[in-house]
Amino acid sequence: MTKNVTVEKSKTSKIHDVDFDNLSFGSVYTDHMLVCDYVDGAWQTPKVIPYQPISLDPSAKIFHYGQSIFEGMKAYKDENGKAWLFRPLENFKRFNKSAKRLAIPELPESHFMDGLTTLLQVEKDWIPQNPGSSLYVRPFILASGNGFHASPADEYKFIIACAPSGAYFSGKVKVLIEEKYSRAANGGVGYAKAGGNYAGQFYPTQLAVEKGYQQVIWTDDNTHEYIEEAGAMNIFVRINDTLITGPTSDRILDGITRKSILQIAEDQGIATEVRKITVSEVVEAAKNGSLKEMFGAGTAAVVSPIAAFGYQGTDYELPELEQSYASQLKQYITDIQNNRIEDKFDWRYPVD
Repeated sequence: MTKNVTVEKSKTSKIHDVDFDNLSFGSVYTDHMLVCDYVDGAWQTPKVIPYQPISLDPSAKIFHYGQSIFEGMKAYKDENGKAWLFRPLENFKRFNKSAKRLAIPELPESHFMDGLTTLLQVEKDWIPQNPGSSLYVRPFILASGNGFHASPADEYKFIIACAPSGAYFSGKVKVLIEEKYSRAANGGVGYAKAGGNYAGQFYPTQLAVEKGYQQVIWTDDNTHEYIEEAGAMNIFVRINDTLITGPTSDRILDGITRKSILQIAEDQGIATEVRKITVSEVVEAAKNGSLKEMFGAGTAAVVSPIAAFGYQGTDYELPELEQSYASQLKQYITDIQNNRIEDKFDWRYPVD
């Protein structure tokens, strides 16, 4: 028992079979996972157990009504072997915000944080030290209660699983500004990290890929006049020397990387604006040369630069900058995450 979390160690480990120099994203899993059940109206004691399949009845409501939420986090190890998280309490707060919107019982902070840190202490050897590598951490809740009637489940499973991952390189991304499909709508669940939000993105993205693009830039559901997100990431646009991103809303996720970028930019004297961004404004800026950068921001890639975008049959190339805001901000965030620089914002969270 550690911090009200029980631990059952695996008798064997897969770690010696893993090539840590060649890790793809999220495809190799660690020896243990955290499991906690919601039954009889209460969250039970979290348990760290050997990584294993879970068993669900075919009538479990996750299969029928899609009650599921998740978070994406990373654990890092510095050059001295000390393990760190990046702003985990922000993930916890957003996790419960998502839970509330999907009528899932909110999780006590102690269950989330104690469960998370205990699991990472058990799995510390799985946190890579290779440059750019990290341990991807996936907390999620699914509706495990049974029944075909359309109502919230009476039982849930909270699970944290981990996957060591190498450096996330997205390369030069060419994106298509979406004119028909929408990621989210006013009054909906776009601000929550609900599984269905991402399932609904796959088909429009597939259509964009067939046209030669790697990702979709989502626009508002009503007029498709406003840029909102870049694939599964928040989006930033740099016009001249001002960094612009859309305001959070029912439709836009309150990204932790997004808010970190805004705070770092302000601290470094980069002009920022949080406001609606019109597609026409971005197209005009691309035509007159004032559009300097576009990039996505999220946990997996931290910052993913956009090399070109397509709109209404025309592709617009972005300039290649030696000193881009994207590279500058990504370096600063990763330096904090890996304990290479002073953390003036108090964002690093020790695992030990």
